[in-house]
Amino acid sequence: MKVSPLAGTSPDQSVLVNVPRLITAYYAEVPDPAVPAERVAFGTSGHRGSSFQRAFNERHILAITQAICLYRKQQRIDGPLFLGIDTHALSEPALASALEVLAANEMEVMLAEGDEYTPTPVISHAILTYNRGRKTGLADGIVITPSHNPPHDGGFKYNPPNGGPAEGVITGWIEKTANEFLESGLKGVKRIPYERALHASTTHRHDYLNAYISDLGNVIDMDAIRGSKLSLGVDPLGGAGVHYWGPIADHYGLNLKVVNEDVDPTFRFMTLDWDGQIRMDPSSPYAMRRLIGLKDRFEIAFACDTDHDRHGIVTRSAGLLPPNQYLSVAILYLFQHRTQWNKSAAVGKTVVSSQMIDRVAAKLGRKLFEVPVGFKWFVDGLLDGSLGFGGEESAGATFVRMDGSAWTTDKDGIVPALLSAEITARMGRDPGDIYRDLTREFGEPLYDRVEAKATAAQKEMLKKLSPRQVRSAELAGEKIQSILTNAPGNGASIGGLKVIAESGWFAARPSGTEDIYKIYAESFRGADHLRSILEEAQTIVSDTLKGPPAG
Repeated sequence: MKVSPLAGTSPDQSVLVNVPRLITAYYAEVPDPAVPAERVAFGTSGHRGSSFQRAFNERHILAITQAICLYRKQQRIDGPLFLGIDTHALSEPALASALEVLAANEMEVMLAEGDEYTPTPVISHAILTYNRGRKTGLADGIVITPSHNPPHDGGFKYNPPNGGPAEGVITGWIEKTANEFLESGLKGVKRIPYERALHASTTHRHDYLNAYISDLGNVIDMDAIRGSKLSLGVDPLGGAGVHYWGPIADHYGLNLKVVNEDVDPTFRFMTLDWDGQIRMDPSSPYAMRRLIGLKDRFEIAFACDTDHDRHGIVTRSAGLLPPNQYLSVAILYLFQHRTQWNKSAAVGKTVVSSQMIDRVAAKLGRKLFEVPVGFKWFVDGLLDGSLGFGGEESAGATFVRMDGSAWTTDKDGIVPALLSAEITARMGRDPGDIYRDLTREFGEPLYDRVEAKATAAQKEMLKKLSPRQVRSAELAGEKIQSILTNAPGNGASIGGLKVIAESGWFAARPSGTEDIYKIYAESFRGADHLRSILEEAQTIVSDTLKGPPAG
């Protein structure tokens, strides 16, 4: 990836989103369902886009919400719907639009007390807590967030009663139905004015914050953190958990300081990401420049993205840990220190996560459950206890409670962040230091990801990459051991392919939410070897984009 010279610097006025114009576009611009980019499209994390491009407008939200109402009735989901938002500028207007439809359809809706922002994992936790022990009257949820995406984006995702991201069958049905509403000019969409919706008998308030915080001691050893008196720092990056960290510190008596409590829809307090855009990505050294600069003030520090479903861990020993490194350490620690977990509980990872995780799982004697990109693939395993942990290279993870039962089935940035403090407290060493032990035992992998623009048609071609298109028997000088188009854990399609050799691998796949494709690669033999893997991978992708797949 070509890094912008502005990466890691503070944004000037020209970079900041014009919030009044953005919200005006949300209400005023009318998407054309004949234009693919202006239709409802669910990727791996819901429908996302900007109102400036007519990709996230009021009509989209009205149509999607009505489709969800129909889906609920069809599936007889008649418990409460837990509804939460993050701090992006488009989240508030989208909440108003959704509530107008939900109330008109007489759906029981749970809004946050005090109109508080609500992290993604808190919604998942609320759904699972409500549904525990129930067979009927089940709850589900909607989270209004584009995750760590830039300030001009909006996002809208549905979590069914299992508490996790909706699977493709569900999102496909919702997407199709919502687009039919768009095509008909919203004919059949029920709606009442916002004030009536807000005060409808079906609209209720829920104390998300205290319900989640009071339960944290069942998934994290808060006594160990408190007893260690570790100095902890946290930057919520202006996100939905901004008002959670202070109460967490107070409730559990932690020596924790929130270094930034600002909420600003322009996110002007961020430093620019690798491409010169504002992006609240806690795994990016450019976006995390400020917290990295404070690393020596704290024994461990961490941040979460805008909806708090991703984590970034800053250690004194190593600075910001790449997600693959921290996931490896977290897995090593958890499966040795959670004595009540099922002895057969597996380690969940996505196909684009580090092979260091494979080696740690083998060391622990645990089964590896490798799935395509998308957290939805971990949901069933987390629910039934066959998984103890699920994680992905983009800094999303969750794990089960101390007793082995499900905590959340969506990504939770808060819990892995607190786990870094638990690890440091219990081990007397921070995760960066522990990771160095792993490299001495298994070798030091280098990991990279490149991405490039791709049209919708090109993305479809990339989804159909086949082993036949890898004509070489070698990858960067090593014999190719396997070529995968389906994940070994569950047999589901990768939506691309993965090529594996003894000391390295690459995976190529199109993005589910952006007009780009991504190549992920890793080498245990150094920078030159990694560069060779990436070059060969890009050649395969480039050849594919020149024409249809070989038949």
